Amino acid sequence: MDSARGLTPSSPARPSRSNRSSRTILRSVLALGLVLACASTASAVKREDFKTCAQSGFCARNRAYADIAKEAPDWVSPFQLTPASVRLRNGIFTADLINTHESTNPSPRPPLALELHLLDNDAVRVRINERDAILPRYDGVQETVLVKPYGFASDVTYELSTDTASGTTTIQYGSQNQNTVKIGSAPFKIEFLVNGVSTVLLNDEGLLRFETLRRKEEEQKQSDDDSDDSDDSKLVDQDSEGESSEIVIEKSELEKKLEENLWEERFKEFTDSKPRGPESFGMDITFSGINHVYGIPEHATSLSLKATRGPDAPYSEPYRLYNLDVFEYEANNPMALYGSVPFMLGHSKNSTAAVFWMNAAETWIDVEKSAEDKSSGLLSWIKGKKTLSTPTTKTHWISESGVLDLFVFLGPTQRDIFRQYSSLVGTTVLPQSFAIAYHQCRWNYNTQQDVAETDAGFDEHDIPYDVLWLDIEHTNGKRYFTWDEPKFPNPTDMQQSLASRGRKMVTIVDPHIKMDSSFYVSKEGGELDVYIKNKDGKSSFDGWCWPGNSQWIDFYNPKARDWWASQFSYDRYQGSTKSLFTWNDMNEPSVFNGPEITIPKDTIHYGDVEHRNVHNLYGTMFHSATAQGLTQRNETQQRPFVLSRAFYAGTQRYGAIWTGDNMATWEHLEYASPMLLTIGLAGIPFSGADVGGFFGNPDAELLTRWYQAGVYYPFFRAHAHVDSKRREPWLFGEPYTTQIREAVRTRYAYLPFWYTLFYETSVDGTPIIRPMFTEFPEDEAVFAMDDQYMVGNALLVKPVSKPGVTRSTVYFAGSEKWFDIKDYSVEQGPGFKEVASPADKIPVYQRAGTILPKRERPRRSSKAMENDPFTLVIALDSEGKATGRIYLDDGETFSYEHGDFILREFEATGGVLSSRDARPASKEVAKVSDFVQRIAALRIERLVFVGSKVALKKVSVGGQELPVECVLAPNGGGHVCTVKEPRVTIGEDFELLFE
Repeated sequence: MDSARGLTPSSPARPSRSNRSSRTILRSVLALGLVLACASTASAVKREDFKTCAQSGFCARNRAYADIAKEAPDWVSPFQLTPASVRLRNGIFTADLINTHESTNPSPRPPLALELHLLDNDAVRVRINERDAILPRYDGVQETVLVKPYGFASDVTYELSTDTASGTTTIQYGSQNQNTVKIGSAPFKIEFLVNGVSTVLLNDEGLLRFETLRRKEEEQKQSDDDSDDSDDSKLVDQDSEGESSEIVIEKSELEKKLEENLWEERFKEFTDSKPRGPESFGMDITFSGINHVYGIPEHATSLSLKATRGPDAPYSEPYRLYNLDVFEYEANNPMALYGSVPFMLGHSKNSTAAVFWMNAAETWIDVEKSAEDKSSGLLSWIKGKKTLSTPTTKTHWISESGVLDLFVFLGPTQRDIFRQYSSLVGTTVLPQSFAIAYHQCRWNYNTQQDVAETDAGFDEHDIPYDVLWLDIEHTNGKRYFTWDEPKFPNPTDMQQSLASRGRKMVTIVDPHIKMDSSFYVSKEGGELDVYIKNKDGKSSFDGWCWPGNSQWIDFYNPKARDWWASQFSYDRYQGSTKSLFTWNDMNEPSVFNGPEITIPKDTIHYGDVEHRNVHNLYGTMFHSATAQGLTQRNETQQRPFVLSRAFYAGTQRYGAIWTGDNMATWEHLEYASPMLLTIGLAGIPFSGADVGGFFGNPDAELLTRWYQAGVYYPFFRAHAHVDSKRREPWLFGEPYTTQIREAVRTRYAYLPFWYTLFYETSVDGTPIIRPMFTEFPEDEAVFAMDDQYMVGNALLVKPVSKPGVTRSTVYFAGSEKWFDIKDYSVEQGPGFKEVASPADKIPVYQRAGTILPKRERPRRSSKAMENDPFTLVIALDSEGKATGRIYLDDGETFSYEHGDFILREFEATGGVLSSRDARPASKEVAKVSDFVQRIAALRIERLVFVGSKVALKKVSVGGQELPVECVLAPNGGGHVCTVKEPRVTIGEDFELLFE
């Protein structure tokens, strides 16, 4: 049900965020079992509920440090590498880092430990941690995020050299010996080069700052001693005649900020005890020669990240990564939202690089871009004595706690980076085939009868769908794993009725557990001691969410994860069946009476870990445990389907995510595209945005346009708030019902193509929907383009995101043709063209040189299509060539992991269309299943050749000539030639001649 705040008579009241004083009264109301009605129709986020950088102590301190550096023209980093400590062995470079600002300290802290790991996938890991710290800094993120131990580069793949005069250590590495890392000692900085070209620099601006752990009482004593000795603001100066004079030196406002909110921090009525004191760190990362950077989701902003620092920066606040339940979030804003992935990719015409800042604590990132020198026509960025004549992006990363743990990826291509990154954090789990079809949801389908009528409505109006969702109102008093028996008296029959038509059901399960001794889940959790603890580490944290007083499962406890997974077994989750799947919501976690609507940072997890260290990972841990439960409930190991709202790197291994509680506005439709593209670039390709907008009431035009766009989201779900009017796709009447039907049917027709893309991303991490620059990396016109995108390498999609639009301006990249998927009219690139986008379609074009598999028979669900024949659309390029693939398996089990699948490679060249087995040799099995054998025998019922310069005269297979029909496509699109019943199957090798 999301974080929706509109409440119905069956919903527990939530306190107004502007009136927390009502909390006690409302708690009493909940305790009495009373209900309140409240409708929220506000149209703007309450910013005062969430921190700015100035209100976040560690962010303010590190940003002030950056300002001090910027104001000092001769600023250099105080950190230096100790040359005598340098070692390189077995692919690991180690050295000591000292802070020269502490050299006069009578009790200097131990040096920091620097490590560089040269990995066998050509990436480099950079780690900085305290050596001999008084307490260990949290370093457990890697245990959750990294999928397996990585390999190191062998000794023969790198070369080490040292220039003693400059104090620079150089390492040449990479599979092709193409990469160089230069480590400067005084001041400390690291430069990464690709084929001799500087690409990524660390600490080039000297912003590395490390708040080493210290004892509060010692710091207080040192402060008192300083005050006694010198008053901390006075110096004694002796003139030439020996007379002393007192010089008063006042600390600047920036210097004072470095000492604020160190040991305790307040925000509104909340106090963060910070028992370990300050432990933040920050560092600058420069993308040299690169003026466009992407990533660091989740933010409702543009694909190419806007500047937060520097002249004319559109934003004044840094991008924040801190998973939060942000009610009615704003578009075009760097505020934190539900998910956090600290992955950033930079791209220019000449280079591509990326970094992954592996830290799950609250993190802020400033972005500063080079400005164009209008007088010279060159791009320049000037700071002190430094002048950069090439486009450059400088970023400043700041995290509250943990260790500095950074991966640098130098490609050299984007696909190399996706492969390198996904080899560390994992690829998307291949979903069941139903999961990539259409989902219908609202808060709430209220009764079993409501479910039946809605299901029947789809059949009555011939609109396919695969999944019906139930929000919290299906439960008994917000007790998860239960049913409201008067409303859902026989949930098993309800699910079986849906399953008889090939459909599934999803129910919501959140991480907060209602405090109720009579509720078996609550009671068992207490007995097993699996709840998050208060800061004392003993008593369980008690917060407030939908059920009222609640406790939160501690998923960092292995016992808690296993126990949670067991709740999904059929004997535990009464009324559940094989066709029931799960929605994990509110898992930032959302705590209605907590600071920033989340859990306090000083609460304690298993292993005495403060929540501040792992906050951004909590939702992923929940997602993981739920997926485990859905997997192990079946003997046949059915693939799980779990949707999560909160996410971090690695979430893709467990299921899908969505962009949270968007609004039914044209602006939110517009920003959905860059949000999903960004999330995909950061390694989570199975994502979607609520079609129609969650809050509010879209008019018929907006709803229809959103369906037309949502067809091309990897996760395709319509969803609505409890206070929104019912908007099932037939309720607006004609012509809208027909327009929405045609849009949804288009998704189903292309399901074989979508499933193939999901397979490919499960192998190498390549995004499913892709920014234009990933397919056209040398075309600068597309580097900031986010209002159109590619699905795979084959479909160009341009959503309509403004009212009243019937003509759209589309950029056709490359020099080849593009074919409208409806009538095969043609457009030629490169350049912008105005094309028709009437109410019944948005611009979608197939790229010349591609072959797309389809299933064109309208059915009620994807399950009903599994025996249908296939159509291949062959879009020939200017040389008469095209390629494509299709992947097929049973769509349900993990048998594909053992090679039980079909992967065919199609190629048209030299007048021959061929099909061959493209399975990797490692995936061959002695015997494929009966199911896959049956799929392989399904026929190809139609071949459609598009873009032929002349009508095909003859088509034959196996020496037998086939009938062919050709027509001219509109707009000079050439000939469209159709071959019906070509007498070949989808799983066989064949060669078909055409001329």
